[in-house]
Parts: sequence; structure tokens; C-alpha cells
Amino acid sequence: MLISEMSRQECCDLLARLGFGRLACAHQNQPYIVPTYFAYEPEHLYGFATVGQKIEWMRLNPLVCLEADEVRSLVQWSSVVVRGRYEELPEKPGYDSKMRQQAEVLLRKRFMWWQTGVAAARTREQSNRDIPVFYCIHIEKVTGHRASRDRRPYRYRTSRASVPSVVTA
Repeated sequence: MLISEMSRQECCDLLARLGFGRLACAHQNQPYIVPTYFAYEPEHLYGFATVGQKIEWMRLNPLVCLEADEVRSLVQWSSVVVRGRYEELPEKPGYDSKMRQQAEVLLRKRFMWWQTGVAAARTREQSNRDIPVFYCIHIEKVTGHRASRDRRPYRYRTSRASVPSVVTA
């Protein structure tokens, strides 16, 4: 298997195609990661949730990370990591709602974009569990790696410790 770095454009193309990943946030040095649907546009990811731990933590610490991957087989996959800054997109007077409208438009194009937020709300016993929250992640850094089959012939050999290792020709 060969692992190579993806270009920024390849990373962005993958984000535009996928729309599902894992969002990580942290509070008081404790990480938290959850599955999430998102919509991509250059320099932004948009998401939807209901009020809960993830939203509360991102309000306290807006530095977040999102990972999305595409796995075709054990030796053929791509993985992108986005580091960015959370911004809530409230629906209130005086707030420029263009980004919120853009988030809604882009998310509605995605299948089941609302599912993780609504499912999480149903598990909570809080009075504010049904409050919808649209948010934006302002992308600050994107990196990615891809694995592909190594087409070079290989043979197995045993090291002195009797642990098999792969040697490429």
C-alpha cells in the first residue's frame, strides 16, 4: 500500500462529494467527537444540530476539527482533516442571515442532513432539545492523505526476530 499526501484541491473535492464526517471539539482539555452531516463550499463547512454537549462546547471553545473519509477497501481510501473555527448562525433580528440562508440551501441538497441533530435531540431530556442550530466552520487548514495499492511486486521475508515483513522489489 502506498500512502500519499492529497493537494488542497483534492481535499476540497472530497469534502464537496462526501457530506458526512466526524466533528471534534474540546472543553477543559477533554475531546469530544460525533458523527455529522455537512455541506461544503470554499472556505466553509455548514452544519445543523440541536442544542446539546457539542453546541455547548463549541460555544465555549470555537476551535474545531472535522474528519471525513472515503473507504473503498483496506488499501484504497482517502481521508481529509479540516481545522477551523465554529460560528453559530442564529435566526434573530439584527443578525446578517445570508450565511444561515446559504447553510440551509446547501444542507437541503444533502440526503438526511438533519438526521444526526434530530436523533440526538430525541435522546436528551432537556427543555431546549429541539432548538435548531445552524453553524459554519470557517476553514483554516485542510490536509489529506490517500492510500492506494502498491503495484510493485513484493515478496515476504522473515527478519531475525521471526516477524514477517514485506519487501518491495
